[in-house]
Amino acid sequence: MAKILVADDEQDVLEISAKKIQQAGYEVISAKDGQEALDKIYKDRPDVIILDIRMPKLDGFEVLKRLRENPIPGKWQPVIIVSALGDLENMKKGYNLEADYYIAKPCDVEVILKGIDTMLHLIPVRKTQEEIRHSPE
Repeated sequence: MAKILVADDEQDVLEISAKKIQQAGYEVISAKDGQEALDKIYKDRPDVIILDIRMPKLDGFEVLKRLRENPIPGKWQPVIIVSALGDLENMKKGYNLEADYYIAKPCDVEVILKGIDTMLHLIPVRKTQEEIRHSPE
């Protein structure tokens, strides 16, 4: 069962998202601030990370930046940003920090589930690409 980390400081959004994602058959790990999210990423090694931007302690951009600067060895962890900051400038910033997908709030949880499904299908492709890139010629 794939592990999905959902990080959002809005308790109702966190609970609703976590419940729907869990009902879709995924194990859910939740975090209510950026520092907790970062700690759980390294401890629990989720398969996909759903990350809000505006959070206390560390914002989502900082979490993403730190994760990309210090990735878990041998594990690609796709990050889907789900944020009310859906303007072009923030979307560019997210993609420049190597977010894999960006969804603007408000959104239906079905959109997030499609993003999760897409990222999970890309993990084997990404792994194969990395193996090819690092194989001796």
